Amino acid sequence: AEAVVALGGDGFMLQTLHAMLDSGRVLPVYGVNRGTMGFLMNKHRPKRPSLIDRVNRSRPVGISPLRMEAVTQDGQTRVECALNEVSLLRETRQTAKIEILVDGKTRIDELVADGVLVATPAGSTAYNLSADGPILPLDSKLLALTPISAFRPRRWRGAILPDRAKVTFRINEPAKRPVAAVADQKEVRDVAEVHVEIARDSELTLLFDKGHSLDDRIVAEQFVV
Repeated sequence: AEAVVALGGDGFMLQTLHAMLDSGRVLPVYGVNRGTMGFLMNKHRPKRPSLIDRVNRSRPVGISPLRMEAVTQDGQTRVECALNEVSLLRETRQTAKIEILVDGKTRIDELVADGVLVATPAGSTAYNLSADGPILPLDSKLLALTPISAFRPRRWRGAILPDRAKVTFRINEPAKRPVAAVADQKEVRDVAEVHVEIARDSELTLLFDKGHSLDDRIVAEQFVV
């Protein structure tokens, strides 16, 4: 069977996966860490076994990206996929005011913050972690909903949602307090409403060495000080 080998860090892995989604030609990807970060990568081993042998012996792990549907203030709609997270970020010096709905039910009438994000398990150790969000195991079937520098409600630290949930963000006072929506590196400015859910029809496959314990890496990451 065919597979793609990605040599680099997690950033290069994300570029490779996005390129496959954009082209519509999706193959399993075996990553080899040659960068500073490598959460989604296998260790670089210049000696035996050979790279081909390692790929042939690897085990697959499926990951599904998020689908972001962003509606701008002028009524245009743009759809993008995110492997790490979809983040909403204030565009000016003023804080954003965002209503948060989960499966059509309002959970927070107005979040006053620099922004908010929805992260996949694969992306939970990226921006989500720096915003004090939880680390999620790859097979957890969960999403992290994490505020970014929240001012109100002060005690809300985010939520863990089942990955079947559909999250909607409505921007309050969008003309006065403009917000951009970002799916990984793809940005849509001046949004009025954003819908986020798992894109189950776009599953990707990562290949990992047997004996490579993602669970152990996830546990270890939570004890880094």
